[in-house]
Amino acid sequence: MLSQEKTPLTDKQSERDHRELRIDKVGVRGLRFPIQIRDKAHAFQNTVATVAMFVDLPKEFKGTHMSRFIEVLNAHGSMVHVENIPDILQSMRQKLHAESAHFEMEFPFFLAKKAPVSGIPSLMDYTARFDATAIGKEIDFVLEVRVGVTTLCPCSKAISKHGAHNQRGLVTVQIRSSEVVWIEDLIALVEKSASCELYALLKRQDEKAVTERAYENPVFVEDLVRNVAVRLNAHPDVTWYKVEAENYESIHNHNAYACLEKG
Repeated sequence: MLSQEKTPLTDKQSERDHRELRIDKVGVRGLRFPIQIRDKAHAFQNTVATVAMFVDLPKEFKGTHMSRFIEVLNAHGSMVHVENIPDILQSMRQKLHAESAHFEMEFPFFLAKKAPVSGIPSLMDYTARFDATAIGKEIDFVLEVRVGVTTLCPCSKAISKHGAHNQRGLVTVQIRSSEVVWIEDLIALVEKSASCELYALLKRQDEKAVTERAYENPVFVEDLVRNVAVRLNAHPDVTWYKVEAENYESIHNHNAYACLEKG
């Protein structure tokens, strides 16, 4: 059994620092944490998030108390959703005596999708991310989703006698909104903007359907970001967005990329 020290333990973090330099962000990163995410159907999805938590550090303090970040996260339990992120941020500010707090959470998000012809269901995985900052009582929240899609080259279709080359692409969308926008709705918006969406499971008749659908809806990477932007412009609650698309080219030794930002 370890003996208990009777003398007070030294608190090095609270000692004064004489370099007079404020630190913008200090905290923990790369923390894996099991969470439950509430989805649009008001069900709960179990997943594992990679979490980062930071606060500012005034110039007079030598360091922050790293254990307090973990205490804040555990105190809020495993249920994390958009509505309780402000509580987490304010708890970080109060417990660490900070003016600003920053919370990042990235996690796999699963949707059940039916194949287009056979109707066989399977699970598709996407990546979602919450990026939130509190400065005083002001909260800034950015939702990000990364969605895989199929794109078919319009130029290849126009110049070829037979077929056209296509590729798998990745669309990353970040938004700020005046009201909650569900992850599922943002994913659907992106998938509608591509030549065709992706599926985890396809039978032969489904493969025929998605191949023909892509051929009938050719899009450049430029078309893809513009299609997403048009739909976001029409969304009544979206106040800012950034759309990035990267096509993993099937006939070139490079990727095609486009980015479009509102604001």
